[in-house]
Amino acid sequence: MSGVLVDRKEKALKKLRKNLRSGLYSYLVLLLLEREGELHGYAIRKRLEELSDGRIVPSEGALYDILKSLKKSDLVQDVWAEVGGRPRKYYSLTKLGREVLAELRMEIGAMMETLERLEGGSW
Repeated sequence: MSGVLVDRKEKALKKLRKNLRSGLYSYLVLLLLEREGELHGYAIRKRLEELSDGRIVPSEGALYDILKSLKKSDLVQDVWAEVGGRPRKYYSLTKLGREVLAELRMEIGAMMETLERLEGGSW
């Protein structure tokens, strides 16, 4: 492959991965908060790392941008608590967050079914 094609491929992959991960990370954060209740940012990041065997680990900056966006949309709320002498911001789902997650779960289910059909060739 020529250098130009490699550069174009890498640029395309970078853009598509960024778009895919952005929405996926938001969905995963909502799911995690539903499942585990209140968590602080570092705990969210560590749980995603554990659950994905290290394959899905948003950067700290990306995670806090996601949390800020989810809070702005009123899907999560936060509260400060002191743990071990350190202040930490804990996040939890709001009522609206639970409702939105329920609808997203149906859309993700449809996407997964479609992916399985495409990947498995059963269409």
